[in-house]
Amino acid sequence: MALGDLTKQIAEQAIRNAVNPPPAPPRPENAGTAMLAQLQAMQKALKEDEELIVLFHTGGETVRVLEFYFPSWQVAVLTGIGGDKATARVISPVESLQLVCKVAKISPPATPARIKFVAPR
Repeated sequence: MALGDLTKQIAEQAIRNAVNPPPAPPRPENAGTAMLAQLQAMQKALKEDEELIVLFHTGGETVRVLEFYFPSWQVAVLTGIGGDKATARVISPVESLQLVCKVAKISPPATPARIKFVAPR
C-alpha cells in the first residue's frame, strides 16, 4: 500500500469518527446499586413461608441484617441483631461488604421477616 493511500485512509477514518463518534463505553455499574438489586431480587423470589437471612461477619461478631440504609451509593448502614441479641449497626463502604445470604423456611404461625431497604434519593 502506498503512503498516499494510507494517509487518505487515516484521514477518512478521522472524518468518520468526527461525524459519527464511536459509542461511549458502558459506565461501570455502581457496587451499591448492584448489591441492592441482588438483595431485593432474592427477597422478591421468596415464597410466603420463606424468609431471607442476611448475615454480616466481622471479627467474632455476627449480625443478622434486618435493614439496609444507603446514605449514598458508596456507603451502607446495616442494622440488625448481634449474637448477644442487642441491636447492632455496621457502617461500611459498599465495596468492603461481604454478606452471607440464605433462604429459610418458617413454620406457621410465625410470619417471615422481610428486610427493609432505604436507597439514596
